[in-house]
Amino acid sequence: MRQLPLLIASDPAHTFETFVAAGNALALAHLRGLTRQAAPVLLWGPSGAGKTHLLRALASSVQQQGGRVSWFTAGDDLPWLFDEGDMLIVLDDCDALDEAGQHAAFALFVQATTHGIPVAAAARVPPVDLPLREDLRTRLGWGHIFAIEPLGEAEARAALRREADRRGIFLSDDVMDYLLTRFSRDLKHLMKLLDRLDEFALAHKRAITVPLLKQMLTEEGPESS
Repeated sequence: MRQLPLLIASDPAHTFETFVAAGNALALAHLRGLTRQAAPVLLWGPSGAGKTHLLRALASSVQQQGGRVSWFTAGDDLPWLFDEGDMLIVLDDCDALDEAGQHAAFALFVQATTHGIPVAAAARVPPVDLPLREDLRTRLGWGHIFAIEPLGEAEARAALRREADRRGIFLSDDVMDYLLTRFSRDLKHLMKLLDRLDEFALAHKRAITVPLLKQMLTEEGPESS
């Protein structure tokens, strides 16, 4: 399904500037310099490592330069329509593509290559391990491939602090320690926790503290529905 372009550009949380590179500096530098007719690029790594963040940052950068972007994710409704006016095509969650999705992704890939439109993709495993039809798997693997490494504790702390500061939320060291020692350092999960904690604090008109965090977890559970 073709995504609404403005929804990508309007999210200030997913930019190159807000990405904590750590061991992913080469991937970040490559995406910053991506140009039209560039070879395809595949980012792979575990959930929460920052693959979608980087793809959204790339899409936002293209849009800010006046280019159009089409974004497709496994599970999106078919058909997936090609637009030769695009400056970038994004294929996210490639490892989860079903048979119909693989057919659609392959067709997009061929059309993009013919028109000199770069393709940026993401998956949880490297190309050799992708459970996809061979022609699509090899195309995803013939360009630039970057393994996106999850953040260590120091980098996760920096990313969480940066996002809290961007939102105007004060997180004490005690709250940061509690979040980083009791929960996965998966940034996607940590950002969802920050969302919930911010909303919970506003609803109760209280500052964010460890007791408030514990109260939220007791009342709502560790996962939000």
